[in-house]
Amino acid sequence: MFWDKKALAAVIDHTLLKPQATPEDIVRLCEEAINYRFASVCINPCYVSLASRVLRGTGVKTCTVIGFPLGANETSIKIKEAQKAIEQGASEIDMVINIGMLKSKEFSYVGKEIKDIVDVATKEQAIVKVIIETCLLDKEEKIAACKLAIENGAAFVKTSTGFNGPGAAVSDIILMRETVGDKIKIKASGGIRDYQTAIAMLEAGANRIGTSSGVAITEAIRNS
Repeated sequence: MFWDKKALAAVIDHTLLKPQATPEDIVRLCEEAINYRFASVCINPCYVSLASRVLRGTGVKTCTVIGFPLGANETSIKIKEAQKAIEQGASEIDMVINIGMLKSKEFSYVGKEIKDIVDVATKEQAIVKVIIETCLLDKEEKIAACKLAIENGAAFVKTSTGFNGPGAAVSDIILMRETVGDKIKIKASGGIRDYQTAIAMLEAGANRIGTSSGVAITEAIRNS
């Protein structure tokens, strides 16, 4: 597929999750997203209401992270976090699974947690992306996590937080696509900083790119 600037921008979640991000940084992020017509901005929960106000009526979605970046919060806390984010205007929820539970093969726990958050989101027509943290999983665990995302109603399965080791890898996107087929979508995130890497992820089967380098990636088309 030929990716022109508009088409590429439309699959980018323009991301700023650094702990030192200020309100001014978030406003700037939103203004860039509006200008470039990115799919969404992805920000920490404390900035959802601010981002939602800036983005209102622009068509750019507000995305936030839940249980981030470790995924080790109690399920009840993740549910409350998701509910509050949606009340404040988030329409996309990127939740981190409980990685330790997955590795212990506590699949019913992980599946129920996904379903509980999907149920919260669905009531308000929001979607859930399930972050599985591929860098911490072996092949069978990645497959299991993808299947749990499908079985429990997630809209996307997502590679990484970008905080716990190497991020997205083309090999993982290929495996994830082989596992999920066309049942759900895939978000590649973590370490995607240039046009070539973004395109490689999309050609491998990703539907969305999470990156803090969205402007540079889209401008690479104009400058090529």
